[in-house]
Amino acid sequence: MDTLEEQQKARKKAMRLLEHMDRTERGLREKLLQGGFSQEAAEDAIAYVKSFGYINDRRYAENYISSRISLKSRQKILLELQQKGISRNTALEAWEEIAEYEKPDERELIRREIKKKHAPDSIIEEKELRRLCGYLARRGFQTGDIFSVLEELHITAKTRFENE
Repeated sequence: MDTLEEQQKARKKAMRLLEHMDRTERGLREKLLQGGFSQEAAEDAIAYVKSFGYINDRRYAENYISSRISLKSRQKILLELQQKGISRNTALEAWEEIAEYEKPDERELIRREIKKKHAPDSIIEEKELRRLCGYLARRGFQTGDIFSVLEELHITAKTRFENE
């Protein structure tokens, strides 16, 4: 296949891929390369769709954040965006833009997660409390916020002496 023909096929493939879902520049590049296109053809196709505004990492980040801001922590969302090839700077700028009018409340997210597992005023095993804190920390929530919400909900751990 000659270069011009490959570039045209890569452009068509890029357009078809973007019809189904918005993608990051890196995501589109990976799909094109997986599809057997050369690096040059993939880069040409990306430049082509970018020239029409069909691919825009900042817009992608804003849409991604907007759809997840009420479900996940800031840290988790920023990490996921970086894994998708969005620069940290672009992700942070998009976060600031969306957070300005969405007003995320991470403590409310923590509260919801805790209430799914334990009722307010619960006394739970120390091991279970550590497991719950680890679960929330792995989702990107700050330790101080986790303990603050646990205290607010009056959820405490049994001491060793209470078990005896």
